[in-house]
Amino acid sequence: MSLSWNEFPCIALPAMLCWLSAGLLACRRPRSARSVYVVDALTITGIALSAVFIAAFWNALSRPPLRTMGETRLWYALFMILAGYITYRRWNYPWLLLLSAIVATVFTAINVLKPEIHSVALMPALQSFLFIPHVIIYIIAYAFFGVATLAAGVLFFRRRSGNGNDNGLLTFVDDLVHVGFGFLALGLLLGAVWAKEAWGHYWSWDPKETLAFITGAAYLVYIHLRHQGRKDNFVLWTLLVAFLLLLLCWFGTALLPRSSLHLYS
Repeated sequence: MSLSWNEFPCIALPAMLCWLSAGLLACRRPRSARSVYVVDALTITGIALSAVFIAAFWNALSRPPLRTMGETRLWYALFMILAGYITYRRWNYPWLLLLSAIVATVFTAINVLKPEIHSVALMPALQSFLFIPHVIIYIIAYAFFGVATLAAGVLFFRRRSGNGNDNGLLTFVDDLVHVGFGFLALGLLLGAVWAKEAWGHYWSWDPKETLAFITGAAYLVYIHLRHQGRKDNFVLWTLLVAFLLLLLCWFGTALLPRSSLHLYS
């Protein structure tokens, strides 16, 4: 089966409806056993629709849909709702499923309005077997960091309202950051090997690489502060700054100088 951006709205709209309905239903009180099953069914259906489109789009392009911003947004929406669902099932934070659904819906809606259609051809640097795992692993890391940032934001507002004695939620944020950082480090290592294959050196301090290094260092600062036992709001602000750097690293491609090795258009 092959699908293109032309068919994307027919898949995206039901998927977004499933995600948002599941998130709203999960947050409803009281929750019955039946509503839990409905939340699972709606979320999994939305995830399945998104995954089917990516697979069919991959088949239509005859290459992995990982080249353009629009294509990476497809994966981020999928991994964001998947990470939100996994954490909801594991730690039972229904509001996190709703927030993850909202973020996934926003990214999907952007693709409905602006799919960013490009040629199917891949330039030589992107024809490496490392292209797929490098990008996918990075997007998984971005998804876990996104969920961690949402949870940290909720914790910050709880503290502002006088309900901030939630050490369990802070530990949950730490767990997500550690998982995300693990994927980020793996993606960085794969990228270095890929760079050696494509350009003859592991690291060149290209602007994109430099920003990726700064982003990783920012998350290490957060991890270091937490290992020191810091629990104040400064730690949460550190996490927010790190995520903003991540977004700049991801979406700042248009700002790169024309000499950058990471411009593939």
